[in-house]
Amino acid sequence: MFESPDLGPPAQLDAEDTKLVTLARGARARAGAVEGAAVRDQDGRTYAAATVALPSLSMTALQLAVASAAAAGASKVEAAAVVTEASTLDGAGHAAVRDLSADAPIHVAAPDGTVLGTVGA
Repeated sequence: MFESPDLGPPAQLDAEDTKLVTLARGARARAGAVEGAAVRDQDGRTYAAATVALPSLSMTALQLAVASAAAAGASKVEAAAVVTEASTLDGAGHAAVRDLSADAPIHVAAPDGTVLGTVGA
């Protein structure tokens, strides 16, 4: 089991990080999922995903976004965003980002896009 990290104060988002929140909101809405997430890799490519909850497979949105980036050849995550109704970042998603980056900021936002806090900024 992964421990949920503490959220720091919301970081000031630049245009690229704001785009991640927008992509995460879109992924969540399209799938009608609990969470949506997006990550940006070292080349500026973005990957968005929603929570998967199947009988044989469960992944958080952030885990899936990181897995998509890794499957496409990304070796580093520069930043990530999660849109959720929860007020915390799930530990499994946090661990997945940390597999590719020790210090990438992870922005946690409410469904309306308001950033609630940032981990690692």
